[in-house]
Amino acid sequence: MNWIYEPWPWYVAGPLIALTMFTLLFLGKQFGMSSNLRTLCAIGGAGKVSAFFKFDWKKERWNLTVVAGAVIGGFLASTYMSNNKVEINPKIAQELSQKYNINSANEAYLPTEFFGTENLSDPFVLAVLIIGGFLVGFGARYAGGCTSGHAISGLSNLQFPSLIAVIGFFVGGMVMIYFIYPFIF
Repeated sequence: MNWIYEPWPWYVAGPLIALTMFTLLFLGKQFGMSSNLRTLCAIGGAGKVSAFFKFDWKKERWNLTVVAGAVIGGFLASTYMSNNKVEINPKIAQELSQKYNINSANEAYLPTEFFGTENLSDPFVLAVLIIGGFLVGFGARYAGGCTSGHAISGLSNLQFPSLIAVIGFFVGGMVMIYFIYPFIF
């Protein structure tokens, strides 16, 4: 049963993603997570505060199954199909330890220095998580979709704006990790 704890090979995962995309395209639907968050906000009454959330969310409730599937799938994968650690290059682990005091590399799924429950009482960590979450959400909406929507759905539809958005996501990530992150931590 060791195969359960290994990442799925590209020749299994790739066709499954393609099959999912073909099914969604055949049904006239698009894949993405940020639109699901918009639907959840509309259900919660955010349309009273912002016109952005005033739309017929009942037509989009089908994609809430994507959110449910992500939550349930994430729980199942992390609980039953994972050894709950990510193995990274030892050189990178050493650099993370020396430069950023991240000593949980190769021991935990997420860096416990940030995501451990004991760290949620640290105002700095909380501020970074909240501001980061807001910026990711704002960026996804400003770009007209999230990374999964543009990279999987948009690129499979050969949409040029999605190509520009995906390039922007990667460039933004590199700018963050190489130029901004070292000043924060």
